[in-house]
Amino acid sequence: MVKRHKKTQAKTSRKAPKILFSLLIIALMVLVGISLAIIKDSPKLDINQILNLSEPSVLYDNKNEPMDTVVTSQQRTVIPFSSMPKNLKNAFVSIEDERFYKHRGIDLKRLIGVTLIDIKSKLVRGSDIQGASTITQQLVRSVFLSSEVSYKRKLQEIYLSLQLERKLSKDQILEAYMNTIFLGGRALGVEAASKQYFGKSAKDLNLIECAFIAGMPQSPSVYYPYSAVAQKNPSIYLNRTATVIKKMYENGYISRAQYTSATNDISTGKLDINPQPTVNNGYNNEWFTTSVISSVKKDLKSKYNYDDEQINNLLMYDGLKIYSTMDKNLQLKTQNILDNDNIFQTSSVDKNGIAQPQASAVVMDYHSGEIKALVGGRGTQPARSFNRASSENYLRPPGSSIKPLTVYSPAIDSKKFTAASTFEDSPLPDDIANKYASPGEPPYQPKDDTYIGGTMTLRTAITHSINLVAVKLEDKLGLKAGADYAEKFGITLDEDDRGSISALSLGQLHHGVNTLIMSSAYGVFGNNGTYTYPKLYTKVVDRNGKILLDNKTRTKKVLSPQGSYIMYDMLKGPVSQEGTAPNANFGNMPVRGKTGTSSDNKDLWFCGLTPYYSAAVWIGNDDNTVLNTSLNSNSAAKLWADIMSPFHEGLPAKDIKMPSGVVAQSICSESGKLPTVACYTDPAGSTVYTEFFIAGTVPTDYCDMHRSWNIFDYLPNDTNKTDNNKTTENRNTEGRNAKNTRKSNTNPNRGNNSSGNDNTQDNTNDDENTENPDDNTPSETPNTELK
Repeated sequence: MVKRHKKTQAKTSRKAPKILFSLLIIALMVLVGISLAIIKDSPKLDINQILNLSEPSVLYDNKNEPMDTVVTSQQRTVIPFSSMPKNLKNAFVSIEDERFYKHRGIDLKRLIGVTLIDIKSKLVRGSDIQGASTITQQLVRSVFLSSEVSYKRKLQEIYLSLQLERKLSKDQILEAYMNTIFLGGRALGVEAASKQYFGKSAKDLNLIECAFIAGMPQSPSVYYPYSAVAQKNPSIYLNRTATVIKKMYENGYISRAQYTSATNDISTGKLDINPQPTVNNGYNNEWFTTSVISSVKKDLKSKYNYDDEQINNLLMYDGLKIYSTMDKNLQLKTQNILDNDNIFQTSSVDKNGIAQPQASAVVMDYHSGEIKALVGGRGTQPARSFNRASSENYLRPPGSSIKPLTVYSPAIDSKKFTAASTFEDSPLPDDIANKYASPGEPPYQPKDDTYIGGTMTLRTAITHSINLVAVKLEDKLGLKAGADYAEKFGITLDEDDRGSISALSLGQLHHGVNTLIMSSAYGVFGNNGTYTYPKLYTKVVDRNGKILLDNKTRTKKVLSPQGSYIMYDMLKGPVSQEGTAPNANFGNMPVRGKTGTSSDNKDLWFCGLTPYYSAAVWIGNDDNTVLNTSLNSNSAAKLWADIMSPFHEGLPAKDIKMPSGVVAQSICSESGKLPTVACYTDPAGSTVYTEFFIAGTVPTDYCDMHRSWNIFDYLPNDTNKTDNNKTTENRNTEGRNAKNTRKSNTNPNRGNNSSGNDNTQDNTNDDENTENPDDNTPSETPNTELK
């Protein structure tokens, strides 16, 4: 038994090495397979990306004229190898890759040595992990790969470095490296670093200045001389400079005398670094250009999964041609109007030297989606200031300018209500007020700056921006419907907004909007109910002519053509003389729009459109304080008109045509119902006007608010009697006078609202569904019975 057991043990011991060897072979095969897959997935080695580093990306306007050159947070100036001092080249080779001229892309001796150090460090749980990248590897990493620390990146780096060494000479590689390496602050490459630290070109650097710059790549943040730590303790970068000098001596690039002299110069303070330079990152067309670049970055990241470093490299080095939608002439005019418009006569300057109040404006061709002008602020401002027109970090509540988007157009489009539907302009009833009361707060009652009172149509309510009617209508529609339409119009809501009646019906949004969002939204009303996604550029092309991004026009349906047309027609009310924004009109161009004022007069808006463009303007203080009382929503309307007027020079004043499926019908403005003879013959004036309806939603009931009238009710008191001097009864003069006062504010055909009549004349015969109002007039005669 013992012998048999020993034989079994012997066989097992002989098999163990074979099993381990087999497992090792399998592991090696797996490792090789993975490595080959990683190498296969490496980026293409495009030599042009290294040889043509000097081409900056350029932005063009809509006429293909250059408008700006890309500026980033880092700057680079490419110089030829011949302009680089010998000491600078030798300093980099000495400290970064002393066997640079001997290896073929990777330094095996250094790689093996560093690998052993790394393994030892991990075994003892240390953190002193060493790098073994050659200059070639560093160049490949900065141009083709990311800075991610992973074995995948390292393997691709080695593979591409071996390839690069076969295609370029050592001098070409060193030249490209010295032109691209990050050297602290805003400096990329030795020329930018030389000007940043010493105020001169690289060709004029002395020995210790060369050593200082060559010492930066290992840790640009640690050796950055302008950091708070380095300013307190300059030995951090001085010792590094001395180390570079020592390596140059050890590698035979400088003599003993040069080494001694340079070391003394460092220790005696002769490394004279300039004061920290003032940064100027300005663009010629700051607001539009920064918006375009942000949009391009976002789309590159989405389409190609590039990281930020790769995108910055593309923009800085790849000579991209970015074709924007900006009209340079109109952009300049828009900026000048914002800077100089006389509505800002009471403006002041804040502690940062920026004019207050601030303003922004966006003008868009809502048919194509192209943004023609975008201005994110007024007056002189530091580069990279808040872009109030397009930044997602600078959003403000839109006030009543949200009503057409979340209240009135959903009501019309759903066919649950019409422009002639009526609501009472009165405080909220208890059930609604309690429903929307905040916990621990009294019942909700919105403030109404304009209070007319009585029953009114939706057309009248939007003309006068009646808050109580908007809240009651939103309650009937439901908050979910209002929120869903808001998002269709391109407005982002948070959960608080989706559940808030004041946010959805009165525009008191927590998340807020900007003028880019609102100009895009209002374009729906002129575009048959179609939302066109705004675009700031049309295409991006690389230096070889390849189209990287083709920004085609994208649309989505928000409203029916009929619903959007009726909303477009309703928006002539706010810009009429009876409305809140008569100042929005210019020339004889049809104008539609809506004002907006946030709580306590902190934000003023006007958002609107013509048959050609949509636009939005905003006015407010950056610190969100209350605006001067000299400014109101009609001021914003005036600014809007001043901006839009140049865009329409030479354009015919045509209007949008009424689509099929819209019916014109005579309506009583007081009841919102079909008129009777009493509506036509009301002694205070006819209450009948022509309203537009989606086919199938025309009212079928007749007005029940007018009664037959008595002629003696309208005679002077001394004649308003019978022969026996008995006073006539049933005159109800008080009620009638109250009614007449209200009618003067609600009849769309009264006052100066001539645009309504023009629109009716232009469109009532455009469609077979259009009805003649007179054909629907009941055959009644006035009751003229005398008493």
